[in-house]
Amino acid sequence: MALIAGPTASGKSALALALAEKHRGIVINADSMQVYADLRVLTARPTAEEEKRAPHRLFGHVDGADAYSAARWAAEARGAIAEAHAAGRLPILVGGTGMYLRTLIEGIAPVPEIDPEVRAAVRAMAVADAHAELSRLDPETAARLKPADTARVSRALEVVRSTGKSLGAWQAQRHGGIGGEVRIAALILLPDKTWLADRIDRRFRHMVQVAQREVEALLARTDVPDDAPVLRAIGVREIGLALQGESNMDEAHFAGSLATRQYAKRQYTWFRRQPPPEWERTGETQTNRLVERFETKLL
Repeated sequence: MALIAGPTASGKSALALALAEKHRGIVINADSMQVYADLRVLTARPTAEEEKRAPHRLFGHVDGADAYSAARWAAEARGAIAEAHAAGRLPILVGGTGMYLRTLIEGIAPVPEIDPEVRAAVRAMAVADAHAELSRLDPETAARLKPADTARVSRALEVVRSTGKSLGAWQAQRHGGIGGEVRIAALILLPDKTWLADRIDRRFRHMVQVAQREVEALLARTDVPDDAPVLRAIGVREIGLALQGESNMDEAHFAGSLATRQYAKRQYTWFRRQPPPEWERTGETQTNRLVERFETKLL
């Protein structure tokens, strides 16, 4: 199995498509926002024309109103990988969501379903109060999390409140990972940061111009919950404010580009430090050279 990872705008999709065309591959998405059908442009999903050049799986197959999780993605990714192997094709996993990749490779923590009343109570708390409560109930996890990280603090607190056991304790029991089942040829793209920032800026300027219709359609939906993950896609809020007359498209471009660069910086740090050391890191940006480098791994 080929695995291509790295921060947003680093050239992962172009490499995956080139590799798929040359080696009868199936491109399998590992980006948490590219699963949503509502946002092709804003999440930089492959175009319809690109999808015709090679089989693609797990792109745009989830409705924005639906809940989606790393566990569900990992189960679907296992199926897509098995499909590729059965067809004699090369599975090419591509994306920048580290949690998805870790869940697939290392396995899933068997956390029971959270009591809905506990979840509602936790999510109604201010993040500072939630972090303080987490520090009391699960100080080890609280120390690892940023006090303002609403999603992760809430998740850790609802787990310990609902199950009586810390999130770390559950995660130590991971099972179902494919790390020991398949050979993984991995390449992590970590291009020059100045090059990446410029690419992000130019790409988001284009998105602001062409993604307005899809953002407007998403925000007009009455069935999408206010806390739906799709609404957290970078650009939804920024372009939405401009569409509502509370800002303008120049401000949307500035804010969206800044948010994307900050996100890419976090991804950059994660992919430099977290994956196994034997996964090759490279600053190369030329797709043809990257294909050649990958081919040595596939021998």
